[in-house]
Amino acid sequence: MPSYRSLLRKKKQCFDGQIRWRQDSQAQIPEVDHQCRLDEGGGFHVHVRTRVNRIDFPPPHAPSAHQPAFMEFDTNPLRHEVLLFEALREGLDEEMERDPRVCVMGEDVGHYGGSYKVTKDLAPKYGDLRVLDTPIAENSFTGMGIGAAMTGLRPIVEGMNMGFLLLAFNQISNNCGMLHYTSGGQFTIPIVIRGPGGVGRQLGAEHSQRLESYFQSVPGLQMVACSTPYNAKGLMKAAIRSENPVILFEHVLLYNLKERIPDEEYVLSLEEAEMVRPGTHITILTYSRMRYHVMQAAKTLVNKGYDPEVIDIRSLKPFDLHTIGESVKKTHRVLIVEECMRTGGIGASLRAAIIENFWDYLDAPIGCLSSQDVPTPYAGTLEDWTVVQPAQIVTAVENLCK
Repeated sequence: MPSYRSLLRKKKQCFDGQIRWRQDSQAQIPEVDHQCRLDEGGGFHVHVRTRVNRIDFPPPHAPSAHQPAFMEFDTNPLRHEVLLFEALREGLDEEMERDPRVCVMGEDVGHYGGSYKVTKDLAPKYGDLRVLDTPIAENSFTGMGIGAAMTGLRPIVEGMNMGFLLLAFNQISNNCGMLHYTSGGQFTIPIVIRGPGGVGRQLGAEHSQRLESYFQSVPGLQMVACSTPYNAKGLMKAAIRSENPVILFEHVLLYNLKERIPDEEYVLSLEEAEMVRPGTHITILTYSRMRYHVMQAAKTLVNKGYDPEVIDIRSLKPFDLHTIGESVKKTHRVLIVEECMRTGGIGASLRAAIIENFWDYLDAPIGCLSSQDVPTPYAGTLEDWTVVQPAQIVTAVENLCK
């Protein structure tokens, strides 16, 4: 058994954003692997365990999988390989270089480089006024960012964890989303509010929240969720250039996802879904981390003779009803898979929109798989139990296609 100090040294290494920890089932100690990429062996691993589990819990699902399905990316030589958090940084860097009005603010975003290193090296390049470290006061610095946007700047406000932004919900709901309307159009609020969230790293209930449904109810906000390095960079750049306030959701388990992205500049639309896998039997709508659970399930479904169409909706508000509608008209069956809570979640709103617009094309009720309406447990196996697993997706598709 390694010493406490050696474990502490290994624990510190996780902050470089390129190390995975896995629990050895025999010795019950962390194992360090310096590679974190998509591979045919079962996807990517970014499970950072901050303490050694002492009890072997039985798996709540069979199989229990954190691992997304293998994806093939273009090997075009005019592309370079980056991790998702590095792609976000590239988007920030390019926009800050292009437009001197762009600035970043948040806790530890400066010389420390952010809790997940998204803003690393930006402070030395652009200075402390454009990469501003703030006190631990989310309501205050979010309000400061909104005020800066009103004066013509283009601030990016980072929440160290999306759950912390609940402390700034007053500013986001009453000011950020509404000031353009309540000022009679005199003010635009070109602000980006971003940060990590989601389930999967044994961070406990408070740090594993999915707040999409909270912000969805605020008029005036746009919401997007990135799921690959390619769309992370493209959505970041689009959000910064938007005249509207944009909430960018990033999943903690996707930061170390690796992909080749174009060397040349590109910007994605904030209101377009992505066709991940064309199919004919059923439309599966998903976003963020659940994209990979769906793709893992899709491999099993194909082996069973099904042909699912998978769409990453990306835009959580507004929905891309054109892309979604064309798919529904083709497959006539829909399954929504999300990590958000079932009650009042994104899936509930998406299901309502599909029923309202495409009811005549449906041959079966719309299925929706969501997280359990419970606080996220700390124990890893119980944490798995609260979110949708690939086996559940396979079963749901089989039931809908009967």
